[in-house]
Amino acid sequence: MKSHCLLLGAFLLALSPLSAQWYSKTYSLAAGWNGIWLHGDASYTTVAELFASNTNITEVWRWNPNPDQIQFSSSPSTPTTNSDEWTVWKRDDPTDQVLQRMVASSAYLINNAGSATTITIKQQASSPANTWLISGANFMGFPSAGTSSTWPILSNYFASFINGSNTGLPSGTKVYKYVGGALSGSNPLQVVNTTERLDPDKAYWINLATVSSFTGAIEYEVPGSGGLLFGRTASALTVGVTNRSTSSVTLTISLDGSEAAPTGQSAISGAVPLTKRVFNSTTNSYDETAVPATGSSPAYTVTVAAGGRANLDFGVNRASLSTTSSDFYASILRIKDSAGLTDVRLPVSVQPATAAGLWIGQVNVSQVVSTQQGSGSNTSRAYPLYILMHLDTAGNARLLRQAFSGRLVTTSNPLGLAVSEARVLGGAASDVKPMRFYMPMMPEGSPTILASTTPATFSSGSSVLWNITHDYRDPVNPFVHTYHPDHDNLDARFSATPLAAGQESYTIVRACTFSFTSSPPDRSTVTGWGTTVLGGNYSETLTGLNKVPLSVSGTFAMRRISEIADIDLTTP
Repeated sequence: MKSHCLLLGAFLLALSPLSAQWYSKTYSLAAGWNGIWLHGDASYTTVAELFASNTNITEVWRWNPNPDQIQFSSSPSTPTTNSDEWTVWKRDDPTDQVLQRMVASSAYLINNAGSATTITIKQQASSPANTWLISGANFMGFPSAGTSSTWPILSNYFASFINGSNTGLPSGTKVYKYVGGALSGSNPLQVVNTTERLDPDKAYWINLATVSSFTGAIEYEVPGSGGLLFGRTASALTVGVTNRSTSSVTLTISLDGSEAAPTGQSAISGAVPLTKRVFNSTTNSYDETAVPATGSSPAYTVTVAAGGRANLDFGVNRASLSTTSSDFYASILRIKDSAGLTDVRLPVSVQPATAAGLWIGQVNVSQVVSTQQGSGSNTSRAYPLYILMHLDTAGNARLLRQAFSGRLVTTSNPLGLAVSEARVLGGAASDVKPMRFYMPMMPEGSPTILASTTPATFSSGSSVLWNITHDYRDPVNPFVHTYHPDHDNLDARFSATPLAAGQESYTIVRACTFSFTSSPPDRSTVTGWGTTVLGGNYSETLTGLNKVPLSVSGTFAMRRISEIADIDLTTP
């Protein structure tokens, strides 16, 4: 049962790879109450830190869509701390500071107690997302294109919106926006759908009872919530595009560079060498050319028919990356449509193809060299041993007793790994669920064991040796039995002074060697072997368990569950 828990945890952690593609967005705020839509993620810091220099920002409220809320009929929901639909931060009231971080694809109500001003929020690019509610209370924003004079008219933007068997916003749909001043019958103000230009920075109340995920006439299906994450191993990713409009559109696809990362976040080593992949039927392979930078010529364009779908295939030129495992490359994939409706930013990132990161796996011991001649060495069935190991940027390979993932307690709370639970924020203080991975057979007093040789490599043809020492008093030592008086390392009188090693218990040393192979030792076929899955032959020599050294062997396989190359080794 424990192995299933380990593998499930591994899968969940793999959903949160390293990603950070930064850009800054400036929002215009009127005096009073304003509604903004945050397309990107600003959770790298707290609300208090974001607005530390904007002292006129006295309150920030985040709308939390709740399918069970009461539908508004004539006016939008009024913010109240007694409602689950709202999470609040008030500058001068520590008791009302539940809202700690601003996340992507969320609507925020901001009170500007001063005169009209602007605020700039640095954020990570994020794929567009919306959740429409059957209750009819929808407070959301959209990735509309252009400038204030060319933003699409609201009714035109929603011309391809599907509501039952109809398209477009139903007649009588009420849409509101905040215009500043006190909350009243005129703030938020109902807009005229046929004249209102859709501001991508604003959040709008839309009174429409429906279930939908509509973000625009052009919808994008990305490989994951983090966009195009090539990580250390991926070589090709696809973005699906659906044109929901009644006219064909031409997409212009380009690459924006990432701004420098904020303090405490992973530094950006350079732009992603992203390529567009086009299948060549003559060569039966893909032709790859670089995706151009935004504004350069010739442009990369793709036409999608009305109601049609297209796949945009992308690759990455790994030959142009460094070989330093800690380097991180990030860019922003910019996609605009010829109808002038949408302007979407998708995050793109890649890391050098090294084995750095956290790995979890299983050893199958199938041979034991017996001390009895003629008794054979093959076991009736393989015995499983679970392993947890980490390889850092310097090639330090460590066996771990346990590892924790989540936001670290260090400055800006970056996503990271640690060997102590105290170094990771708990669930109540973090937007990322902390997770624990445990290796029960490690000595109790050894949170990490460094490989005998540094730098170590996890690659075909290499071997890594760990010497694991189980002290004669270690609870994991097989000679120690909690409820057996002959194995408690105490004399017959149970005196306070423990017995010395070798009287009731013996110190055991395990020399464990992992030899990596280019293919599975059992000649099976394993997808991703050598990249996402590593393994090979396992051998172990035990001394102290018997008067002569004992040898066991078998095979092992392991999967990377985090590509984070650094680990916090601080212990309590």
